[in-house]
Amino acid sequence: MATSSRFAFFLFCLSLLYSTALSDLVISRVDRRVDLTSHVVRILSSLKVENGGNEIASEVLLAFPNMQAKNLAAIKTFYSEGKGKEKGSSVSLPTTLVEPKGMPQELTFYSVSLPKGLGKGGAITLDVLSVFTHSLQPFPEEITQADVQLVLYQDSAYYLSPYKVKMQTLGIRLPGGRVESYTKHPNSKLVDSEIRYGPFEKLPAFSYSPIVLHFENNNPFAVAHELLREIEISHWGNVQVTEHYTLVHGGALTKGGFSRLDYQARPAIRGVSSFNHLIFRLPPRAHSIYYRDEIGNISTSHLWGDSRKTQLEIEPRFPIFGGWQTSFTVGYGLPLQDFLFKLDGKYMLNITFGSPMDEVVIDNLIVKIVLPEGSKGIIAAVPFPTKQAEEIKYSHLDIVGRPVLVLEKNNVVPEDNIYFQVYYQFSKISLLREPMMLISGFFLLFVACIVYIHTDMSISKSSASYIAKIQSEEVQATVQQVLNIINQCLAVHDKLEASLRDLSRTGDVQSCKTLRRTADAQLKELVKELKPLTTFLHHSPQASHILPKVEELIAKEKDLQDKMMLKHSTVVDCFEKKYSGKDIENRIAPQQQKLTVLRQEMDDLHEFLDEI
Repeated sequence: MATSSRFAFFLFCLSLLYSTALSDLVISRVDRRVDLTSHVVRILSSLKVENGGNEIASEVLLAFPNMQAKNLAAIKTFYSEGKGKEKGSSVSLPTTLVEPKGMPQELTFYSVSLPKGLGKGGAITLDVLSVFTHSLQPFPEEITQADVQLVLYQDSAYYLSPYKVKMQTLGIRLPGGRVESYTKHPNSKLVDSEIRYGPFEKLPAFSYSPIVLHFENNNPFAVAHELLREIEISHWGNVQVTEHYTLVHGGALTKGGFSRLDYQARPAIRGVSSFNHLIFRLPPRAHSIYYRDEIGNISTSHLWGDSRKTQLEIEPRFPIFGGWQTSFTVGYGLPLQDFLFKLDGKYMLNITFGSPMDEVVIDNLIVKIVLPEGSKGIIAAVPFPTKQAEEIKYSHLDIVGRPVLVLEKNNVVPEDNIYFQVYYQFSKISLLREPMMLISGFFLLFVACIVYIHTDMSISKSSASYIAKIQSEEVQATVQQVLNIINQCLAVHDKLEASLRDLSRTGDVQSCKTLRRTADAQLKELVKELKPLTTFLHHSPQASHILPKVEELIAKEKDLQDKMMLKHSTVVDCFEKKYSGKDIENRIAPQQQKLTVLRQEMDDLHEFLDEI
């Protein structure tokens, strides 16, 4: 606190000294939101910047105290064109570390390059996301197994800026639980799990008012002292990722003994500050997943996956308390076609940089990209500064070794888990360097010759195989027609859902009823079109293996249609009777649940038939 007070006094003197240095730009409003719900501190600042001078401004400076900037892991600035409904998608603006002349050494500055010059009287709104690590200090620094974890957080109630600020607010979101104390202010208050400061008006540049928060935070303080990610590319169709973790609990150190009996009996009380499971969000279609440590394979893991995501939950051999450390390895394979592309004669690897583990801070991350033997012209495109080096790795049957690109970065947070690219040249002929490829090639050549000599390759249109092929193609075409009609039915259902959303917005009941009658007529026509197709499939012997699935899909569509019409009429009736939105939701909740299940089952059947 004494250091913060001296720093605040220094900035007060600085505000007098630099009162006119950067007077052209003025921040008319700042809304800061500080998220302290995990051990990673995220600050989202919304700045409305105005130019009150005659010169065009091309950049905006962001200031941080050095004691805070040393823990800055990521900073991103976003800008959205337009206003209201016409507001476009957010555009990331370049944010770079600078050392402006005449500015104090006690502050660290970042420059945001504006998309276009800001003229006199112009204004722009910027959203700045700052991510900090190791900013929550455990206090007390040592606790027992049964104690909750309390932490300290220090910041300023005022937004530190080299510009004048007309209006600003600050909201600090806490993880819940006990709040021991926080710096009081004339216009500060604690509401639920959020501390609010402000609004503050007409503050000069470099204003600073230190605040300290002391609160309970039992979320996992997962810190990887070192993470080694090895990404090995095989042009035979696989990307193998191996991650070696040295993980520690970065919270308050544990003192006294550990009782596993007490922990197992009451883990929520006798281990509240520990964590015993970790979540990994792997890319979709990840396969061959394993989890082991120095002793061997660990079976306490759970895996969920679908076409959109793969989630791995692992449990270490023991709960991790403050100061405790564990080492383990996670490995998985990825399909090559999802991450490797060919552009202008070069191969481009497009894969994520950071760790897939939830809310982990990595003190030192080393990413090694192992390329195929014979690769050359290696170039990496990483969206943030990294140390780069190259080395050689020898594997099975290698002759000159495989080139390895080494990327290293310190202080890595989940926001750094973004895609980067590696470009390289590689000739497929280089694969023939592997002796096993030559042996396999000659073996397959001899087998092909033997099969060709002993096989009658002539095709007769009267042969049973040709007729069966034609019938099979007719069945596939018919099934495709059925799927197209089902898709049209689903499109009609989507229109009905859209009409209900419009009803809640416009209140036009008659239009909704008219659309339902039209949809009912369309669905009846589509059902008529299905009858001759199903009749054909019934009489085709080639369709015997697929007919049950087709009939099941049609039956579920009929059931979905009935339930959709029932939901639609229920909502319209309730709306005419002027029921509240809550009552309507309660009435259709069972119907909506059945509709969701039916729709999912139809999607699964549709995907199955598509594959066939």
